[in-house]
Amino acid sequence: MTTIKLYDEDAYIKEFCATVVSCEKQGEKYKTVLDKTAFFPEAGGQPCDTGMIDGNRISDVQIENDIIYHFSDKPFSAGQTVNGKIDFERRFSFMQNHSGEHIVSGVINKLFSLDNVGFHLNEEIATLDFNGILDREQLDLIENTANKKVWENNAVKTYYPSAEELSGLEFRQKKEITGDIRIVKIENTDICACCAPHVKSTGEIGLIKLLAFEKMRGGTRIYMKCGGLALADYQNKLKNISKIQNLLSSKPEDTAEAVENLNRKLGAEKQKLSALNKKLIVFLAESGEAKNKITVVSDFDMKDLQTLADMLYKKFSELKVVLSEKEKDTYSFVIVGSEEETSYLFSKMKEELEVGGGGRNGMIQGTVKASLGEIKGVIESI
Repeated sequence: MTTIKLYDEDAYIKEFCATVVSCEKQGEKYKTVLDKTAFFPEAGGQPCDTGMIDGNRISDVQIENDIIYHFSDKPFSAGQTVNGKIDFERRFSFMQNHSGEHIVSGVINKLFSLDNVGFHLNEEIATLDFNGILDREQLDLIENTANKKVWENNAVKTYYPSAEELSGLEFRQKKEITGDIRIVKIENTDICACCAPHVKSTGEIGLIKLLAFEKMRGGTRIYMKCGGLALADYQNKLKNISKIQNLLSSKPEDTAEAVENLNRKLGAEKQKLSALNKKLIVFLAESGEAKNKITVVSDFDMKDLQTLADMLYKKFSELKVVLSEKEKDTYSFVIVGSEEETSYLFSKMKEELEVGGGGRNGMIQGTVKASLGEIKGVIESI
């Protein structure tokens, strides 16, 4: 049999009635076949729909040989008439983003003759892979052109063309397709083979936002959000930028410059701190504390810890441990001594404490999570 795909007939169907053809247990779930369904199965880089069938949660939907399988926690009875309801808000978000992908891919194909060779969509973001290199300036052009296509509110048509129609049709496709080919045609924009539900017109996408991109296997991967996802992303970033501007007492348009100024000031303060730490290192190496096996300092980075530990070891020719607190009960450490001594101490510390790190040639550095008393107790006992 072949499951009747109601989402092919109307992507906006939210509820439907169907008859249970079969239901069998598979692992911890029940695998159910209906005579027809509005649930879109996982396919074409898009996750499946979720929802309810007679109050029974449908968490996964798969397709194999044109038969659609619904996975639930509870069983159904063969011959039973059931009512299905999909999570339409989630479905519509997928429709916005998948239709947006078709527009972007169509624009890139026309402007730069590149093909979409990969697409993945989830509840948070869409990724698009192209077989060529794109830069930021080109992506800005792509984004502006794609959004103009959205605002034109062009019609989106999905259909199965006849063999004769198909033979004379130029369309995009990511891979060879066997069986009936479903076409998604976006007026004045793109024609592509696709099995997924789409919006009726491009205006429903609302907004296409290309967030980031990176080189990927000789091509370009684009990170994109459309519609509700793009709006939520903008709102989240606006909240963050508002917090930053309040902290910096700057205008929204001056925030980047204010952060740059803050970074310059921070860099200058770090240089001052580094100079003071160098003087402190010399002071500590000459002080009475230097004779101790364990030296505890504050606000030292790993490089300064290594310098101090190395200076102490060269002066006394015996194992030295230097610690600096990073946060409460978390310390950076450096152990310097003979390779045998440092390896033995490090292995014992790992047995007794939560330790990460490593090293060689008689110097080991890392991080230990414990109170200072616990750390000293373990080291001194060894």
